[in-house]
Amino acid sequence: MDLSKFIENKGLTEIEIKVLNYIADNIDEVNKLGVRGIAKNNFTSTSTVMRLSKKLGYSGFLEMQYNLAALKKSNFGDTIDERGFVDSLNMEGLLQGNSTECIDKFIDILFSEDNKFIFIYANGFSGIVAEYINKKLLVMGKRCILSNGTDSIGVFENNLDYISSIIVISKSGETPMVLNKVKTAKEYGIEVVSFTNERENSISKLADISFKIDDANKLDDRNLMPNTFFPKVLVLVELLIYEYYKRKNK
Repeated sequence: MDLSKFIENKGLTEIEIKVLNYIADNIDEVNKLGVRGIAKNNFTSTSTVMRLSKKLGYSGFLEMQYNLAALKKSNFGDTIDERGFVDSLNMEGLLQGNSTECIDKFIDILFSEDNKFIFIYANGFSGIVAEYINKKLLVMGKRCILSNGTDSIGVFENNLDYISSIIVISKSGETPMVLNKVKTAKEYGIEVVSFTNERENSISKLADISFKIDDANKLDDRNLMPNTFFPKVLVLVELLIYEYYKRKNK
């Protein structure tokens, strides 16, 4: 079970990573072992195990155990849960799953008349989604700049004074190049809109407007398995634009 994406930017120590891998490798036995058993088998203290769960964003050990079990079940290489995957195709609740405040703020950006640009940034498969969003906004008459990891950093940094907001897409919410753009944008007072998976992550925590999309395969960073994250982002964007025109027509 590859946990590299899962622990990225979490500031875990070497022993904490060792404990996490042990839990993942022995997930079926963890319930019997408990915190004390895990600590004993890794020659560390119970406080290390509890601290690990807090660093990963969980309320405690039991929540961490439950989520790791779910992640391992959905990890690529396991048998596909056909019923679960079909259920995940249900697009209902995308708007309901994100706050009205975020939706309204995003629509405010589309109504902005400051003549500045909306900067759109993503890499890999997320870049395909970013390209669609860019073209969609362009045909709506919005001023946009599309960029990805192959572009010079100057495309972003040399235009900071002309950018009002930045839209980023990152399935994990931890993509280093995307995270760096978000941090720079925050330093310059640029409004950040993020589309990430539903788990707490570095990018969504920094974003002014954070949209969360359920990700059936959070550890599948190569997009090998069937996954609804990317199509759901596109559907959510269309729903947001629908809300934009509803307000405009009023």
